[in-house]
Amino acid sequence: MVALLAALHVVSSIPTLGSLAKEVGGNRVEVESLGKGYQDPHFVEPKPNLMLVLNRADLLLHVGLELEIGWLPPLVLGSRNPKIQPGELGNLDCSRSIPVLDVPTTKVDRSMGDIHPQGNPHYWIPPANAKIIAREIEQRLVQLDPDGRAEYEKNLAKFNGRVDASVKAWAPMIARVRGLKIVTYHKSWSYVSQWLRLEEIGYVEPKPGIPPDPQHLARLIAVMKQDGVQMLLVEDFYNKSVASLVAQKAGAKMLVLPTDVGATPQVKDWFALVETILKTLSSAVQNPG
Repeated sequence: MVALLAALHVVSSIPTLGSLAKEVGGNRVEVESLGKGYQDPHFVEPKPNLMLVLNRADLLLHVGLELEIGWLPPLVLGSRNPKIQPGELGNLDCSRSIPVLDVPTTKVDRSMGDIHPQGNPHYWIPPANAKIIAREIEQRLVQLDPDGRAEYEKNLAKFNGRVDASVKAWAPMIARVRGLKIVTYHKSWSYVSQWLRLEEIGYVEPKPGIPPDPQHLARLIAVMKQDGVQMLLVEDFYNKSVASLVAQKAGAKMLVLPTDVGATPQVKDWFALVETILKTLSSAVQNPG
């Protein structure tokens, strides 16, 4: 029996989008990711070999909201692939239907740090948003590969069912962390905080992408002590020594959390990503100190 060759070559800017494409595409897609889960998605190095990956793509999935503005556009242009240029069917901005948070209400300039003028791009972790992304991917795959419609629809329904079952299974952990007061290194947790009803008290970065100075850290530590902040959340690619010092002085726990598939070998797909975050948070609540 001849194996079915993948109908579509999908390339994602970050691994989580690729993971969701695999859920929906099944055997009809092959998926590659440009960034790695342990990298800061703002700063992927635009190496020439990534242009070759994009040159073969039928569909490019990207986060949008200017997350990849510093590295993806030159790669797309340099790929010389007409299918994936902006505005083409093979180019999917996965933020299109996301209810975007943290949209600036004033004019944005460089003095405000790396503020995203269209809103916060770190949206892919909460289950409701993962379902929105998966639906967008399914609709685009059907447009590009109409013969696969039945399979894509079946896979999407299966994915949604698994998400609902997982959310039920995660309910005790979600309940345990609700109302938790946190500080985060970068403003990358807004969507998770909204979903889990975490209270964000402050940020190690005074402005997104701007390294903290001693005065800012002293103020932050004072606020953390005053408000009884229990956790400081940081991704692996930020300055953990600074975060650790702040947490220690404020009497809080520093938690190094993944925000993308592949951040650690165990985080193999979107489900493992969310479960790892919830387990780490809820264990820290159970065992304070």
